[in-house]
Parts: sequence; C-alpha cells; structure tokens
Amino acid sequence: MDISERFWHASLEELKRGYIEDNNAFVCLLDGKIVEKGIVYPVEGLFYEAERYMGVYIEKTYGSVFSYLLRMDKKLTGLTDHQKRLLELFYEGLNDSEIKEAAGIGSTSTIRNHRFALKEKERQAKVFLTIMELLKEKDSGATTFIEPHKTARMLDDRYNVTEAEREKLLNKYFPDGTDGQLTTFAIKEKAKFVVLREISKRFDAGRVYTEKEINEIIKTVYEDYVTIRRYLIDYGFLDRKEDGSAYWLKA
Repeated sequence: MDISERFWHASLEELKRGYIEDNNAFVCLLDGKIVEKGIVYPVEGLFYEAERYMGVYIEKTYGSVFSYLLRMDKKLTGLTDHQKRLLELFYEGLNDSEIKEAAGIGSTSTIRNHRFALKEKERQAKVFLTIMELLKEKDSGATTFIEPHKTARMLDDRYNVTEAEREKLLNKYFPDGTDGQLTTFAIKEKAKFVVLREISKRFDAGRVYTEKEINEIIKTVYEDYVTIRRYLIDYGFLDRKEDGSAYWLKA
C-alpha cells in the first residue's frame, strides 16, 4: 500500500495524529517515514522511544498535522484560501478581536459568522461520513476506484479510474509488466494518470535526487525522459527546486 492509500484508508484518529501503527513500526501518513519499535531515537541531545519520536518528527518536519492538512490542495480540503487563513488563526488560539486585526477583517461579527459557517460544515461532514460508512455495509456492488494521490494538483475526470480500468491500462502499456518498458506515452489523460502513478513507484519517499538520477530512472521506463519528468511534476507526483538541482517524491 503506497503513502496515499494509507492516508485515505486511515481512521480519523490516525489522521489526527499523523501516523499509523503497522506491525513492528509506526508509519507516517504524511510522507511514509517508518520508525521501528524497540529503537531509541536521539534528537538534539534527547532520546525518544519510537512512537514519541514519530510525534517529534512530524512536529519538526511539518509544524503540525493541522498545518500539513491545511496546505493540501483545495480540491482535497474543500477550503478556500480565506477559510484556511482563518483556521490558522483559530488554531493559534487568538480571540475574535485579535483575528480581526491579523486578518484585516472589518468586524468581529464577521469572524463569528465564519466560525458558525465552519461549524455547519463540520456537522455536514459528520453526517455525510456516517451516511457513507453505512452505505459501505450495504453497497456490495460498489465500484472500487483508485485513490487520488494526496499531492494531486488537480482533481477532475482523469482521476475517475476503477481498479479494473487500471489493470487493463497497465497491461496495455506495460506488456512486459510494470517493472518493464512503457510502450508509448501518446495516450489519453486518464491513462497518463495511471501510467505516471505506476512510474512514481520507482522513486523512494524521503530521498532527494539529482536531475541526472531522475533521468536515469525514467530512462528505464521510457526513452523520452524529459516529457515523463515534466508530467510527473505537473501531476504532483514529483517536486523539485526551482533551479532543478534537486528532485523528490512528493508525500
């Protein structure tokens, strides 16, 4: 199971803390980092057991799970930039008057209205999640869809892919298996998503690559490595520094 699949299948409590327990380790839901149990981890002169260290790691790397989630794309959070900014200020524990000054909002009553609207959104989300959980118990004929990667830069019809469609497309474009060569990249956008998703599995989470290393890995898949590299970035699978000196798999 890849990082995004773990993320989308995690419970609410697991998402809140940012990691899951998996056999003899804890796995970060934000970037896939694995922390083994039974090992003491040093941080700035202090020593932490595995689970506590995972919390420290998330805090130092992302600030908080809250901050990480707010940075996710609007298509995944359903939040506007204005709502995200207000939530940041609420999270800091500021009162309405302080938020009015920090956000440049005209009155505290406007902020109260925003608080009410967000609470209403929360209630709706709880009801909808309950409906969907109850539906799962009865909808035995439901189609299984591929989970979108949580760093997707767009969510449209190209992500409307079932598991059966994924298998069919991979068999078509990777006739020698997904460890082999891609036959062509002159394909529809939906197929591009499936193919790029598979190619992204050739990169290790947490590792920083040079452009040359990225190119060499892509060459094992397809000769036009420049096009594949560009699409991996456009689709949100890879990220890079502006000068192209470093690339990494987006969490």
